[in-house]
Amino acid sequence: MMKIHDLNELIKKCKKCRLSEYRTNVLLGEGNLNSKVMLIAQAPGENEDREGKMFIGPSGKVLDELLREIKINRKEIYMTNLIKCMLPKYRKPKSDEIEICSKYLDKEIELIEPEILVPLGFYSTKYIFKKYGISLPSKEEFHTIYGKLFWNNSKKILPLQHPAALLYNNSIKGEMIKKYHKIKIVLTNCKWYPVCPMKMFYEKGKLDKKWIELYCKGDWESCIRYQMEEKGEFHPDQMLPDGTIDKKLSYS
Repeated sequence: MMKIHDLNELIKKCKKCRLSEYRTNVLLGEGNLNSKVMLIAQAPGENEDREGKMFIGPSGKVLDELLREIKINRKEIYMTNLIKCMLPKYRKPKSDEIEICSKYLDKEIELIEPEILVPLGFYSTKYIFKKYGISLPSKEEFHTIYGKLFWNNSKKILPLQHPAALLYNNSIKGEMIKKYHKIKIVLTNCKWYPVCPMKMFYEKGKLDKKWIELYCKGDWESCIRYQMEEKGEFHPDQMLPDGTIDKKLSYS
């Protein structure tokens, strides 16, 4: 049975596409092999290519700052790239490069078995959404999915802007911190879940699992029930996490 070490040896020897001609080092995934979270960036930059380590350039400093803000150490998570070799002059990855290199990412996901995939930026998110059968919005609407949790019956997917976005526009820092904070939220269940009617309805087979995964064990901060509970406001047992009422839900 293949282990992560075996996969890394294959990646280091890879010469399946033109990018192998430009690299100094292949970038291997790094971090906690038992992490529930896998960050998936696009490709290594010049600093990463030279040193053979993830996120050590300007984007790495931004990532470390974002993680500090949400009180997560990078050693707690696993980080990797969609493309394992540096892209010349930071150009966009070509479709054949993605097709070839994504096979390594697929195997990483299989071996690490993270519960939460966090693709960073357009190309990583596009690939992960396609892999798990999630519809992508138009390019004009693409920014609206950042910080929103998705679930495809097996994985939770939390797309985020790449840390490099802050290098070009520091005014979005506050908003990016809020969205990165979702990583911390998704790592814990809602404190009200043990006594929430949603738990009971789900265990009785009356509620779709998506509500539990997306809210109770996902982004519970965005749950209308949670928000109202915290304010001490009344909300009916038949209210779903998105605030709609499902009159078909009953205790009988």
